[in-house]
This record gives sequence, C-alpha cells and structure tokens, in this order.
Amino acid sequence: MDALPIEEETEEDFASVNGCMHACGHDMHTAMLLGAAKLLKMHEEEIEGTVKLMFQPAEEIFEGSRNMIESGLLNDPDVDAALMVHVTAGMPFEAGTVVVADAGVSAPAADYFEIRVQGTGCHGSMPNMGVDPLNAAAHILLALQEIHSRELAMDDRAVLTVGTLHAGTAANAIPDAAVMGGSIRTFDEEVRSLIKERLVQIAEGTAKVFRAEAKVTFGSGCPTLVNDQELSACAETYAKELLGRNRAFSVRDLNAMSKGQKSSKAAGSEDFAYVSQEVPSIMLALAAGQPEKGYVYPQHHPKVRFDEDALVNGSAVYAYMAMRWLSEHR
Repeated sequence: MDALPIEEETEEDFASVNGCMHACGHDMHTAMLLGAAKLLKMHEEEIEGTVKLMFQPAEEIFEGSRNMIESGLLNDPDVDAALMVHVTAGMPFEAGTVVVADAGVSAPAADYFEIRVQGTGCHGSMPNMGVDPLNAAAHILLALQEIHSRELAMDDRAVLTVGTLHAGTAANAIPDAAVMGGSIRTFDEEVRSLIKERLVQIAEGTAKVFRAEAKVTFGSGCPTLVNDQELSACAETYAKELLGRNRAFSVRDLNAMSKGQKSSKAAGSEDFAYVSQEVPSIMLALAAGQPEKGYVYPQHHPKVRFDEDALVNGSAVYAYMAMRWLSEHR
C-alpha cells in the first residue's frame, strides 16, 4: 500500500522490480495493523468499546486521510481518539523501540505549488521581440526567498523550496513559458496562510515587472499534525507498561538524554494530520533498523531497509493502547 516511484536497490530477495518500492515503510504499517487486528480479535470479549482500524492509502500524496474522513471514517460510531505509528529507519535504538510525541505539533503542514510563467517566445538573437519567461521565473525564485528572511519571525519555523524549473527545448530560442514547482513546510497555520498569500503576490507581481504573467496553482497538501496533551501522557504510560522503560521513550525523555546537544528535527509531513485536526490524536515513531546493524539508509532512499523484528511490537502497541485507553475512558 502506498509505494513510491523509486527504483529499488536494496538487494532484498523480495525487492520490487516494477519501478516502485516501499521506501517509507507503509507496507510495514499495513502488516502491523493486520497483526493488531488479529490480537484484538483474540481478546474481543475484553474490549470495552469499539476499535476502528484505519488502513490509510495515498499518504505520500496527502490525500488518503481526507478522503477517508469525507467517506465517514470518524462517524458511525463516532471516534473519540486516534493513534498512529510510523516506522523509522536508521534510528539508534533496538528494533521495536517506541518514541511517543510530546503534546503539540510534531509534523509540519505541507503544500505543493506550481508557478506557470507565461511570456512570448521568440528567437534568442532578438529578445526585444518577445517576453522572456525564464528571466521572470529566475527573479521570482530569488524573490520568494525573501519571505523567510524578511517576513517571518525568528521562531517561525518554515521552509519554502523550489525543486523544479522547466522551460524551452532550444539554446537559441526564448521559450513561450516556464514552469516552476515547489513545496512549503510550516508548523503554524497562520504562517502557512501568510506564506501562501505572499507566494501568489510575489509571483504575480514580479512577473508583471518583467512583462510576463504568472499563475500559481496549489496542489495536494495537509495541515499540521497536532498531538493531544492527555493522549500523549496516556500513550507514554501505556508504552512503558507494555515495553519497559528501556524500549519506550517520550520526545522529552530523548531531549533530556541528549544533555543539551543540538539534535536535528524531523520535518516530514504526515497525512494523518487531517485526523488530528478532527479528534484528539497521538503519533508514535517505531524504531525499525539500527545503523550499527546495517540499516543505514533513510526513508525515501532506494536502498532503505527496515528491520522486521519491529513488527511484533508495533502490532502489540496498537492493540494494547487501544484496549488500555478504552478501559480508562468508558
């Protein structure tokens, strides 16, 4: 479920040969939830409520959760709380170790955009006879960087990246149009709205300065993933009950263990964020491959591998946390 268009280079016996691979571990997620279903069915008489299992498609394009919610995922019966687990490769912890997110935002909002700059094509030796969209696009690209450096506060964490710029087919011709593609990551919804608004204004205004026209189109995206304070505390307690304090940590625990050392913060967005905007939710990370055991490549890399020893803990965490939470809230 939900593979990526990446040619697999893992050399696993079961490596994909069709040009797509599970480079983010979503096949692991499916397997763990199926395992949780089996565990819950075995203990069905002990469940003090209802547990829904969400097999989420299209996470990589940020459309699966929203479509499922629109189709009634959270209704009939209504959902009171939600939990997600995401495997993580290259973590320096034994496979199956769980990290519980602290309360607040743990994954940024994501927005993809396209800027089409329309000019007037002409011969490269006579630029005065046309309107150069590449020149306008270059100035737009540079002007967009001013949003971060001059319009956001120091603590407004955000990233705006232009990843593609395509135009023309001949070196001696000015093309008719140029198309840019990029993405925005933000941890605050107000900052997200500001950047999107300014992106449109800068693109359109800068294009006009150079006699061109720009049209901005926003594609798929998702909001911030917000972790509920009470659920975060419950999940930490349940995880340590189930796995022990040497296999379950909160982000707060890890920060204390780092002894003030600066650590890199993950900035990957997560489609489950749509659920977190509707009901109290919590996100867990599951260690699935220690670098010292050969699991050295990160998610979305053609050589990324995951340690399947993590699967049993993932299934157990899903089932145990659902049953424990229901026993305390019914």
